[in-house]
Amino acid sequence: MTTDLTPIVVEEVFKSSIEDVWNAITRHDLMIRWFFENIPDFRAEVGFETRFNIVSGGRDFLHVWRVTEAIPLKKIVYNWTFEGYAGSADLSMELFEENDNIRLVVTSTPIESFPQDIPEFKRESGLDGWNYFIKQRLKEFLS
Repeated sequence: MTTDLTPIVVEEVFKSSIEDVWNAITRHDLMIRWFFENIPDFRAEVGFETRFNIVSGGRDFLHVWRVTEAIPLKKIVYNWTFEGYAGSADLSMELFEENDNIRLVVTSTPIESFPQDIPEFKRESGLDGWNYFIKQRLKEFLS
């Protein structure tokens, strides 16, 4: 395991209303259209927890998300772990109004390092994943 706990930060600007971006990152029926389609439920409420599995490289990665902060139209934070694996990260999605645009800043802050001998947990994989989800999938969804 590495001791590198450097956050991953991905930013994107959307030509959408703050309500549209907020809804896309917090409403279950919208999240499953651009993020993970098998999220069983999601609510932007402190204490809400959801679990869902993603299979990659022949391994199961049971995602466990627990909302720790929710400020409507501004910020959602949830803790992200994987059942059966060491490691924990806080994921923050913050919205900023800039003229007629909305800047979304996504920050994945490791709390405890994930196993680095598993490719899906390497920093590069995380950075690639967030760039894909935010700069491609969410951008297309909101266009």
